[in-house]
Amino acid sequence: MEAYQDIFRLQKHPRSAFSQPYSSEFYNILLLEGSGTLSVDFTDYAFDGKIALFTSPYQHLSISADTDFEVDQLIFHGDFYCIEYHKNEVACNGLLFNNIYKQPFITLRDDEIASIFDKVRMELSQNEPHSEPILRSYLQLILAIGSRIKKREQQLEAESTLHPMEQFRELVEQHFLTQRNTPFYAEQMALSHSAFARKVKRHFGKSPSQLIQDRVILEAKKQLHLTYKSIKEVAAALHFEDEHYFSRYFKKHTGISPTHFREKVGISIVADLSMR
Repeated sequence: MEAYQDIFRLQKHPRSAFSQPYSSEFYNILLLEGSGTLSVDFTDYAFDGKIALFTSPYQHLSISADTDFEVDQLIFHGDFYCIEYHKNEVACNGLLFNNIYKQPFITLRDDEIASIFDKVRMELSQNEPHSEPILRSYLQLILAIGSRIKKREQQLEAESTLHPMEQFRELVEQHFLTQRNTPFYAEQMALSHSAFARKVKRHFGKSPSQLIQDRVILEAKKQLHLTYKSIKEVAAALHFEDEHYFSRYFKKHTGISPTHFREKVGISIVADLSMR
């Protein structure tokens, strides 16, 4: 494994540093306080107040606002802390990261996570060779607290209403491998195509086709990161005609090829186990 300083960092930036789309092979947790618009994979989310934002490798992020403010950016590679390996402990896989159906941030009511960021910053400043397990514990605590907040937010949403468009989410999960055209889903929900597209956009903030594409790309990233399958085998598992079409599709939506993604993100230590 690389020195932890290469795969675990905490940086402070002005908001303007994210005015242009940013992406990398790292997981990111960003703390910011202000108001404006986040663009994650070119979907816009308004924010106001103190938030923690979670992004996964090769998601595209930009932040726009009328005023500048500081952003604390905690960066870690999958080699430093494996989300899949620890998913039962921190309940964050598909909750904080890689949740294509929900906003990618949580609203913070106190400074609990910020205080842990301060401890991380202090530990990093010591530059001690034995800091890695301490930093990993701090990261696990941040993820656990974030997961708890996210679960509470989702519970409040569920208690307020069970929206009819949640059926679309269920249909996508069932059929995204074989059905990527929106008319199929509109028909399943007994809606005209225009009404269906309008309702999905209003509820999820994304068009039906974008949600389907996001789900396919998410599955592709999982297969590339969590299995030893070749690019050709991943393409077949995702029902693409051939590996070349899959590679073009993946690059169109992520900006990099499947081969480059695997080289940068790596294959998880739990490869294959989590896909069974």
